[in-house]
Amino acid sequence: MKINFKNLTVQVIIGIILGIAVGFLFPSFGIELKVLADVFIKMIKMVIAPIIFFTVVIGIGSMGDLKKVGRIGGKALLYFEIVTTFALAIGIIVVGIVKPGDGFNTDKVEGGDVSQYTEQAEETSHGFVDFIVGIIPENVVGAMAEGELLPILFFAVLFGISMAAVGEKAKPVVVLFERLTDIFFGVVNMIMKVSPFAAFGAMAYTIGQFGLGSLVALGKLMGSVYITMFLFIIFILGAIAKYYGFSIIKFIAYIKEEILLVLGTSSSESALPKMMEKMEKYGCSKSVVGLVIPTGYSFNLDGTSIYLSMAAMFIAQAYGVDLSIWQQLTLLGILMLTSKGAAGVTGSGFITLAATLAAFPMIPVEGIALLLGVDRFMSEARAITNLIGNGVATVVVSKMEDEFHPPAEHAEPAKISIAK
Repeated sequence: MKINFKNLTVQVIIGIILGIAVGFLFPSFGIELKVLADVFIKMIKMVIAPIIFFTVVIGIGSMGDLKKVGRIGGKALLYFEIVTTFALAIGIIVVGIVKPGDGFNTDKVEGGDVSQYTEQAEETSHGFVDFIVGIIPENVVGAMAEGELLPILFFAVLFGISMAAVGEKAKPVVVLFERLTDIFFGVVNMIMKVSPFAAFGAMAYTIGQFGLGSLVALGKLMGSVYITMFLFIIFILGAIAKYYGFSIIKFIAYIKEEILLVLGTSSSESALPKMMEKMEKYGCSKSVVGLVIPTGYSFNLDGTSIYLSMAAMFIAQAYGVDLSIWQQLTLLGILMLTSKGAAGVTGSGFITLAATLAAFPMIPVEGIALLLGVDRFMSEARAITNLIGNGVATVVVSKMEDEFHPPAEHAEPAKISIAK
């Protein structure tokens, strides 16, 4: 079989393999290559804010029917809440069965400095009122400049609703935004050409910094996290996909390039612009994609939810803290709130975990130091799970709204029904 080296998927795979080799053979040089991934992530973040703003505004503004906007948004948020609660619960159940933290000698762990995470967690308000207030931007331009996803979404929804209410007079603005969106996606296509170098740099840094041996120390937890996320994707998301008439395996194969990009960079944000474009080609309407995908990046973090619940329980086990069923349910309730703000915080995994443990004092917050060395290896799993979860959510909401019209190559075989 001839390998097409011009194919982006092949190039990203080669980048990942070379990165692992360079990081293992030349660790010092590998650590320096992190700049390649950093540059790529910054370029992607450069276009995320305008793309999200334009697509959400176009999605709402072109509908004209404000009831439809509310209906799609309501269904999406209800779906997000149900599925992420399942993810949190599964994480707690699996780590409770496997018990990776039992017998862990915390005295011998080189924890590292966790003060930066605990301080940021203290500065970040995770109360319900603070969360709602934080969604409203003080300055729209400032929110755009900082790349704050929730405030951008909030303003874009208001802008789109206003455009829909204006009606025909707003059509020229919708057309202008559509042209601007095409231009920004052209910029994304240019940026994507350097993604293999980003994957190479990120993997070289990871192996060079932590070494292959670092995978052994907390291998039981990592194995539990990876297996849990795999089972969640295949069985939970797979069951949802089957119920709504599409195959999770075929869907994963369809977005393989985006998954490999996330695997290389450990950031689901890196694939956001292309994911939106891919979902439209898959058959989801522009209006649903424009609402569900960006919102899902804040409210539908399935992988992050699994990681947070498993990490919190692991730390409890490592420190010999035996939680009752009611305390585990309380932890689940706190995680349901704190996980929703995870995407809006830089270094969200640790900061959100620190904020959760600060609100749940029975588990020592300094225990997050146990995860510092291997968090990087688990970030790929949660980012990929987040990506697949948001894709499935978009298809589900599209089918709920009868806004799913796949091209022939993605259409599932029609079910044969026999009339009685």
